[in-house]
Amino acid sequence: IPPLYDKNSRGLILGSFPSVKSRKAAFFYAHPQNRFWPTLATLFGEETPKTVEEKRSLAQRHGVALWDTIGSCEIVGSSDASITNVVPNDLRVILDAADMQAVFCNGGTSYDSYNRYCRAAAGREAVKLPSTSPANARWTQEKLLRAWREALRPYLTVV
Repeated sequence: IPPLYDKNSRGLILGSFPSVKSRKAAFFYAHPQNRFWPTLATLFGEETPKTVEEKRSLAQRHGVALWDTIGSCEIVGSSDASITNVVPNDLRVILDAADMQAVFCNGGTSYDSYNRYCRAAAGREAVKLPSTSPANARWTQEKLLRAWREALRPYLTVV
């Protein structure tokens, strides 16, 4: 999945590697039970987008860039735990094109792979966010929103 960004992007949110559903849709967080889009929409005081174009528009209107730390790998289904033979994405593509204020990792696998494969070239620290994956059931939507709001507020205009 190609990165989503433009010259007005200020916050880069990174996943680890796209799920089967996202790979099929060729867009980020396509699994209907992933809480990414409802979370982002709530943080920006908007309705949850339904289509890829609505999702793209929501992100870009609010200065959010999206990509993944891993460009290719071997993976069983959508299981981050099964990831091997990682080839990271070169995040400088985005970081050099926009005045990125912060890098956020959506979950532990994204954060770990960022630190292992991307941080040196990116030249900056990332903020670890709790995963929006449906597999992260111990984080209620309310708790997830609080954590994301606190992390994003210094860099993006959230409600």
